[in-house]
Amino acid sequence: MTLTVLQGVRPWGGPATDLYFEDGRVVAPPNGQAVGGIGERIDGRGRIALPSFADVHVHLCSTRWGLPFRPHTAPPSLMGHIEADRQGWRQDAPIADKATAMLGRMISRGTTKVRSYAQIDTHAGLERLEGVLAAKEHHAALADVTVMAFPQSGIMIDPGTESLLEDALRQGLVDVVGGIDPCAVDRDPKGHLDVVFGLAERYGKPVDLHVHETGTMGAFSWDLIFERTRALGMQGQVTISHAMALGTNSPEVEDRLIAQLVELDVAIATVAPRGSRPLPYRRLLAEGVRVGLGEDGMRDYWSPYGDGDHWNRLFQLCWQHNLKTDEELRAAAFTATVGGRQVIDPSLARVDPLVGTPGLEVGDEADLVLVEGETLSSAVVDHRPSRVVIRAGRVVVDVDQDDPTFRV
Repeated sequence: MTLTVLQGVRPWGGPATDLYFEDGRVVAPPNGQAVGGIGERIDGRGRIALPSFADVHVHLCSTRWGLPFRPHTAPPSLMGHIEADRQGWRQDAPIADKATAMLGRMISRGTTKVRSYAQIDTHAGLERLEGVLAAKEHHAALADVTVMAFPQSGIMIDPGTESLLEDALRQGLVDVVGGIDPCAVDRDPKGHLDVVFGLAERYGKPVDLHVHETGTMGAFSWDLIFERTRALGMQGQVTISHAMALGTNSPEVEDRLIAQLVELDVAIATVAPRGSRPLPYRRLLAEGVRVGLGEDGMRDYWSPYGDGDHWNRLFQLCWQHNLKTDEELRAAAFTATVGGRQVIDPSLARVDPLVGTPGLEVGDEADLVLVEGETLSSAVVDHRPSRVVIRAGRVVVDVDQDDPTFRV
């Protein structure tokens, strides 16, 4: 038996120990007779070991990372941003080039699990999807990427989009069916959700809906999503992204919405957005809702912010929700790693974020990120750029500055 040993790391900031890998997974320490079978020894340098980051909400098809900086000019409305992106992306480098560069950047900072959106509409056809698929293929050895067919420009207001979505599904190009603001964008919530859930049922795919809608409108859309989830038996197969109906309704309505999240095992994907009322993050975790973290758009026509470093977005999550205690900061790190994995793959075992070393136990995938820090809490607060990334038990990135290069 040939093993790889990662020596002198601190899983989740705990005591220093060695971790053993075989065939891309964490295995039990060998007995004395088997130690000679170790094929590679990796010096962990006393760093904190975490499961690699999982980004559950990223738009690889819209990034402008690596291109000359441009001023933000999109109108303030949601539809203004959608139109700015729709009209602007062809002015830049090809989608495949931009998406490949951005995904490489994400991997180099410790993200190996990704759910990416690929915009499909009558303006782009499947061109933006094809660019994301090219990036996925290029980095297939370094990251697991699930791709969503995302009708960002609407479905009912953009006739022809439904057939494009189905074409992508029929060809087996996408893993998730997306939707967006059934009321605020399409102004036909029944029609929009009938298409999204109809395609999901027909092709056996999960659903992820962008719901920026707040207040009564947001709660109404959520109720329609819950109805379809229940009727189609899609418990555990639905994600609500942004989820701004939480925090913008009365306590009674919020109680009802959260109860249905729990009952139907509907996941939440947050991007810890600036300038909006925070989600009831602590309560969602306490109730057992699957919560994952995403970086959303990264230096694109929606926003000049975003750099592909999930460690920085984890800091933003903690800052936004005023997380201070060791338990809170650890739970946030769980959201950015194991929690995200559970959003992408609901079949994974549910574990307590505060118990043991979730994601680093025997049998888990050997995808890790090693970070600097006196404690896990201090590491989250400092979020230093130095990083070691391990994919399937093999070091692929080892940098001490914010200019990483791959070893492969």
